[in-house]
Amino acid sequence: MQRRTTTWFSPRLGMEMPLVAYGHAGVPLLMLPTAAADYLEYERFYLVDSIREFIEAGRVRAYSVNSVNRYSLLNDKAPPQLKALLLTRYNEYLTEEVLPLIRGDAGDERARPLVTGASLGATLSVNAYFRRPDLFRGVIAMAGSYDVRPYFNGYHDDHVYFNNPVSYLPNLNDENFLPLLRRADSIYVVTGQGKWEAPERSRELSNILRAKNIPHHLELWGHDVDHDWPWWRKMLPYYLGKILG
Repeated sequence: MQRRTTTWFSPRLGMEMPLVAYGHAGVPLLMLPTAAADYLEYERFYLVDSIREFIEAGRVRAYSVNSVNRYSLLNDKAPPQLKALLLTRYNEYLTEEVLPLIRGDAGDERARPLVTGASLGATLSVNAYFRRPDLFRGVIAMAGSYDVRPYFNGYHDDHVYFNNPVSYLPNLNDENFLPLLRRADSIYVVTGQGKWEAPERSRELSNILRAKNIPHHLELWGHDVDHDWPWWRKMLPYYLGKILG
């Protein structure tokens, strides 16, 4: 399996942002890490190994990046204005810095990656996809929560609102994005129902999407399925197989 790493100073985030890419061809898959983890997390916990078959066959080329959660959502010492602004800048980093690299690798300036993540990575993935469905093909969100307001202790501004899917999606009436979303075929909202899981959060997102007539798949795995890596290593290849056929 081909593997390469790169890093650059992100002018939008004001910090070095490393990236690791796996594979030589195929549908691009952008992986956003959990909690305060780094770009190598999915390799360390064998999530990349779980999709090795797709990568080595040239069906998927995967990219894993850092998040800014340790400076934003998970930073209790930061001013809430800065925490919210960093979320917006992170999405700009994904679309204006990471996406051009992915498209350059693909040799296709119109390539639309799938985006995925587990836990807080699912939150970031859903937000990235629904903010710009014109740039991303679909999302595989595993065991996420889609309301970031608890991280802001009552603070609210436009940056909180537009990075909080359960806030902006019910009001989405964009004449370009809403028709695009209503033609989507690769939106998967997945959760277990075992220890440390909160399936009601996935149901909440699903109810919003249903009310907006956005086709999607809400998949509730069993009560033995915990919020943990062994299950995410089963989920990701399973849903990639569904999407890619």
